[in-house]
Amino acid sequence: MLRIMTWVLPAVVAVPAFAEEVAGAPARESARNAPDTVATIMSLGVGLLAVIAVIYGCAWLIRRMNGMTGMNNNAIKVVSVLAIGARERIALVEVGGQQILLGITPSTIRTLQVFDEPVVDAANPPSSEFARRLQGMIGKSWSAPERKD
Repeated sequence: MLRIMTWVLPAVVAVPAFAEEVAGAPARESARNAPDTVATIMSLGVGLLAVIAVIYGCAWLIRRMNGMTGMNNNAIKVVSVLAIGARERIALVEVGGQQILLGITPSTIRTLQVFDEPVVDAANPPSSEFARRLQGMIGKSWSAPERKD
């Protein structure tokens, strides 16, 4: 009996310690496999900065390419546009010294009249009283009046 007790007693005492060791192993394992929060945030931040840099780069490239669409951008000038309806317009366009009156709809553009001599001076558009007053106000100082206390 003493021989059995020498084997059973250490086994009974060791079982709780063994159970604790087995239960603690998944916790340590999960702590080892858990992602590093700082590294994750840094990775997301670098990715976000890269995306923003690509967006700004594309915007810069589009602005640079926009000037290359035509060598002579002054060949056609829109002198005036008048809205007739919700989606219909009449436009006066100057091309090569001639002014052309165009009717513009969502589906077509038609020539209404071709003028040999300019009808409206494209360099000096007609100015109204409102335009003159606004120009006068812009030329003035916008500072607040001084207080007299």
